[in-house]
Amino acid sequence: MNLKISSLFLIGALAFGCAPKKQKSNVQLIPSANFSVERDGKQVSLFTLKNANGYIAQITNYGGRVVSLWTPDKNGKMEDIVLGYDSLNGYLKSNEIYYGATIGRYGNRICDGKFTLNGTEYKLATNNGKNTLHGGIKGFCNVVWDAKQVDDKTLELTHVSADMVEGYPGKLDTKVVYQLTDNNELKIEYYATTDKATPVNLTHHSFFNLKGAGNNTINDHLLEIAADNYTSVDSTLIPSGEIAPVEGTPMDFRQATAIGERVEADFQQLKYGLGYDHNWVLNAADSMHFAARVTEPASGRVMEIYTNEPGLQFYGGNFLKGKDVGKGQKPYEYRTAFCLETQHFPDSPNHANFPSTILEPGKNYYSICIYKFLTNNK
Repeated sequence: MNLKISSLFLIGALAFGCAPKKQKSNVQLIPSANFSVERDGKQVSLFTLKNANGYIAQITNYGGRVVSLWTPDKNGKMEDIVLGYDSLNGYLKSNEIYYGATIGRYGNRICDGKFTLNGTEYKLATNNGKNTLHGGIKGFCNVVWDAKQVDDKTLELTHVSADMVEGYPGKLDTKVVYQLTDNNELKIEYYATTDKATPVNLTHHSFFNLKGAGNNTINDHLLEIAADNYTSVDSTLIPSGEIAPVEGTPMDFRQATAIGERVEADFQQLKYGLGYDHNWVLNAADSMHFAARVTEPASGRVMEIYTNEPGLQFYGGNFLKGKDVGKGQKPYEYRTAFCLETQHFPDSPNHANFPSTILEPGKNYYSICIYKFLTNNK
């Protein structure tokens, strides 16, 4: 990590503090037996990662999902801050299919489920009206990954996606490494290689609530995004191709602003998304950069995002309806979670002015997303 990012981390630590008051742990781990099932001829398991400061993440190799993530508030009280279920069966029956998942081959949307590459048109499986969303009908969120727990802090997942699965060309060999570091980061690194040119855009889809999963609205969370522009969309949330300025619009999160402050504004882009569900064009100056910060004032929890990606999808839980009842028998209601997904832009294969997502044979795909947790003790 370069000096610039190290300095940012130091500033964050001084401003917010990383050592909340300690108290008796109230963490309730999900039993691994709840995920010990065979599916598609492969073993599903639940893995537990722990760091030196008491942070805990539980991850299943079904869809590479973060099932729980326990972090302290300013008083040291632990809460699980990601939405999800306490058994595999919950995920299989869920109305929302992306809770905590690894997304691929292509995160976000591709218009009309098709693109042209090297003179050949490829038709993908469509699963979002006429469009392809998050890899298609059986994207990476629905496969059982091969898993190896490297140590107490690290889980390595691998998956081979065959040529033309969901319509994508090339055999794609993918590895995702989850690490819960002693710097209180959930670090996610993505690696891939292919034997044919193919679009690749991998991301992570945890639904966060810094009050605790299912604990009321996220509209009072304060959000900052390091972006002067975003990609405007049409009514199906496909980019128009325009890189639009945030200046003077409800899309401007360059200063920390409550998520709900302008979400009901008379602004066409918000009407299309039923709220926030857009890609921000990050002000990336180098290979690793600050992307966003979320602060929950009451608990003092702060989450920062760092990445090497040019984009960040912010989704405000507009399609949650309370029909999914998750961990602790809590219903997941409207706008009680947010997602911040580091990524290349939606529909990039169909927009020459967007950064390319095409991975060529002999090249290595690498993407990193860091969710860093702090506490504001004020």
